[in-house]
Amino acid sequence: MRSRVFRAACVAVAAGSWLSMTPVTVVAGQAEPAAQQPGVPEEPMPPADSPPIFRSLALSFPTQGNVPTVETNTYLYYMESDELVDATQAGNFTLYDDAVEKVLLDDFQRLWDTDFLNDIAIEIVDVPYPNGVIGKQAVFLLDERARVRIITFEGSEQYDRTEIDEAMVQVGVELRTDTRVDPGVIRNTEGLLRSMWGEKGYQFAEVSHELTPMAGGPKIAQLVFNIDEGPKVEVHDIEFVGNDSMSAGVLKKQMTNTRERWLLSLITNRGAYRPLGFEQDADALVAHYRASGYIDAQVGLPELEYSEVSANGKKRPVRLRIPVTEGERYRVGTVNFDGEGVVRLEALQEIFSDLQPGGYYQEGKVRDAMQVAQEAYGSGGYYEMTGFPDTVRREDDHPEARIEGDPVVDVTLRLQEGQQYFVNRIKFRGNNTTHDEVIRREIGLVERGVFDTSALQYSVRRLNQLGYFEPLDEQNAIQIEKRPGYDNEVDLTLELTEANLNQLTFGAGASQFDGFFLQLSFQTTNFLGRGESLSVSVQNGERIKNYQLSFTEPYLFNKPITGGLNIFRRDIRFINQFTQSSIGGGGSIGFRVGQWSQMFVAYSFESTNVRELNPAFLNPDILRFNPFLADALLLGQDSARTISKVIPSFRLNTVDHPIFPTTGKSYSLSIELAGVGGNTKFYKPVAEVIWYLKHAPRLSFGFRARAEYIEPIGSTGVLPIFNLLTMGGEFSLRGFDIRSIGPSDPDLFGLVIGGNKSLLFNAEYLISIANPVRIILFADTGQVADFGQEFSMSRFRSSTGVELRFFMPVLNIPFRLIYAWNPSVEGILNDRFQPQESTVFKFGVGTTF
Repeated sequence: MRSRVFRAACVAVAAGSWLSMTPVTVVAGQAEPAAQQPGVPEEPMPPADSPPIFRSLALSFPTQGNVPTVETNTYLYYMESDELVDATQAGNFTLYDDAVEKVLLDDFQRLWDTDFLNDIAIEIVDVPYPNGVIGKQAVFLLDERARVRIITFEGSEQYDRTEIDEAMVQVGVELRTDTRVDPGVIRNTEGLLRSMWGEKGYQFAEVSHELTPMAGGPKIAQLVFNIDEGPKVEVHDIEFVGNDSMSAGVLKKQMTNTRERWLLSLITNRGAYRPLGFEQDADALVAHYRASGYIDAQVGLPELEYSEVSANGKKRPVRLRIPVTEGERYRVGTVNFDGEGVVRLEALQEIFSDLQPGGYYQEGKVRDAMQVAQEAYGSGGYYEMTGFPDTVRREDDHPEARIEGDPVVDVTLRLQEGQQYFVNRIKFRGNNTTHDEVIRREIGLVERGVFDTSALQYSVRRLNQLGYFEPLDEQNAIQIEKRPGYDNEVDLTLELTEANLNQLTFGAGASQFDGFFLQLSFQTTNFLGRGESLSVSVQNGERIKNYQLSFTEPYLFNKPITGGLNIFRRDIRFINQFTQSSIGGGGSIGFRVGQWSQMFVAYSFESTNVRELNPAFLNPDILRFNPFLADALLLGQDSARTISKVIPSFRLNTVDHPIFPTTGKSYSLSIELAGVGGNTKFYKPVAEVIWYLKHAPRLSFGFRARAEYIEPIGSTGVLPIFNLLTMGGEFSLRGFDIRSIGPSDPDLFGLVIGGNKSLLFNAEYLISIANPVRIILFADTGQVADFGQEFSMSRFRSSTGVELRFFMPVLNIPFRLIYAWNPSVEGILNDRFQPQESTVFKFGVGTTF
């Protein structure tokens, strides 16, 4: 007979064959002793009058063809009842009683805790001895968990597999192939998937799973997560309730995650409702209120008013009603400091000068001032300094509980200065080519010196400006580790990834400036890892022939003095106008005058001639009425001029990277003084201002303003045409051709001659798709005025459009695809002497500024 069944779950397990540890035969639910096998000891026989004996143990896998996927010895490892059976087989008969049942129940629990099983049950079966004594057999009915070989996610493509795997790692969900199915892990995975889809606006996403048996053995399965994303919840209206002091528009601007749908939502995904995003926005709203003195402000959970699902079932509009409790606006009572000692109290009071008794409490300015204070402490080595404002509201019974009717809060700025730290070692990793001293000379810290955190940030930006390495994060680029066994020393480690700056290039290309060209060049800005720049270039194209050799040493005589030499031969063909040929050379020397600024003095000598003039320039009737044109074209002067000039210049540059800038500014001022040693004399001042402002982690604004002026002096009455100022091309006004903007001669069919002063303004919105790829929205405007002519708003020419810019490792320069729209093209001719198109598509290399 069978009795006492213990189960782990309510799932029925059909009776099947048993894996028994004793030689028995199963027949119709009853077991009889098996026939005696040769060489096997005969089973001991209990006395005829013995009570029931715990005779044998069996493992059965009835739901999987009695084929286990885990070795039976593994199960026996967790069991103790097998030892009782062994004692019986040795003649020490174990009576079947409550103690045996307790051991069986303990085995039951231990097997369940292995997580190998979906279900487990114990059946007790009578197996009588030949002498009639009742023998009891414990049969463990086991149903094993399937082993997952393949995991797939089906039904939606909002996330790829890599993104899902990364999310599971972040939250600690361990779902791996070739492991047993764990219901808890599956539940966690389904919850994570619902949360992920919810963060893209799919609040009604349903996730289920399916286990499909696979060939290759028992309990091998494919795990499929089926995702029904449902309609996307889109915010169509946001209403604030209780915002008496601040308008809804002001509050909406503080919310970066929860925003109403707009025209470009299909591209930007704006308008999707994300619960976690709203939590961040609620914190931002509270911070905005506190920054204005409403320190009791609270923002509640939004009331969601759903509309009907769209006809195609893909969208569901929602209206958000956000409750706001503003509270009263607090004024500052007393301001005190606690914990200061290193920085003088007067200096701290200056830093927190916006926190004045009687004024409104502005927590945002307090936070900003606290950051300034941390920088001040950090510059002295106290890099662990922390602080916070401790605010105490005045009770109503306080004699000055209110100021001008507003409640009052007393503020104590509590500072924890920590101890002063010093630098023990500065180490570099990844600079396989660049010498350590090239990096170390840009580091504003010294070993055994004070650990100055402001100098640390300065050092990272200096390294980024070199362009020798992949861009470094100014906040986290250097690892700071406390020196073991010392209380106030740190080791600094800088992890570097060298950029490919040694370029041997042979190839062909085309651009609007260069035309089609063949190029052979070697250039490096880190020659032999010593930080020197060397360039050898041979370029032969339909518009430009350029042969150049240049060398620059940034640390002349091991001092921060820059020295450079260059020689060149250059032919530039301006289509349908003329060809300018130049040969020359020069040198420069520069030295630092500030943390980010340098002075340079350069000298160059070049001989330039003009040839292949457009026949229109040579029309005698035109030249007769324009005596200055002949001089400008070098007619009657062997078509040549020599220019010997000195160029002093100043530049302040905090731009964070030369190729992928995101923040910083650059001011430059120079003047070309051409005179002694040449037959062309003039002065040419140039001023340029560049700003980059970071808007978001991958978004930045860029602005440039540039002004030029040129004036002949001495015996030079007329400047040659190649010295006159013009605009057009991808480095100034992107939508116009080169030398197409500037004063022109109507008698020369509109050919541009050039002027003597120019103004240029460029604006860019830079969107970083990835490190080597950017999308740039741009707007350019500028004009060139002639001698004796004033600037006029009506003569500004503008161009706007979009540019795709990506880095070409082979050429080691950015490659550009430009689409431009020119709103004002009247009277402008392109390089084919046809009316300038209002929309153009161009390609080029480099950057506009």
